[in-house]
Amino acid sequence: MRIEALHHVQLAMPAGGEGAARRFYADVLGIPEVAKPPHLAARGGCWFERGPLRVHLGVEQDFRAATKAHPAFLVTDLPMLLARIEAAGFRVTQDAPLEGYTRRYVTDPFGNRLELMEPD
Repeated sequence: MRIEALHHVQLAMPAGGEGAARRFYADVLGIPEVAKPPHLAARGGCWFERGPLRVHLGVEQDFRAATKAHPAFLVTDLPMLLARIEAAGFRVTQDAPLEGYTRRYVTDPFGNRLELMEPD
């Protein structure tokens, strides 16, 4: 018995944040939104998926952003993505180098930390 893969990442957001989530995850990051199952849609939130990449945002009533814990996304053409993120008004930050990767951080509209990594 073993864990085989990660199915999705669930991030929290405040109630009513669906529009901001769509603008950031779909429009800026380019991850298409998919419909949530009806019994889950009633809870609010939204899902973004492309192939095996699945990022789900759920409403948390006592919302607090994840400022340390974070998903790390493998990307292609990191410089172009960073330019797109900054043009949309989001701040990109850098951390210590990680051998084999170029990486940067951005926070989503709710303050959740995301790591963007491109293999060298």
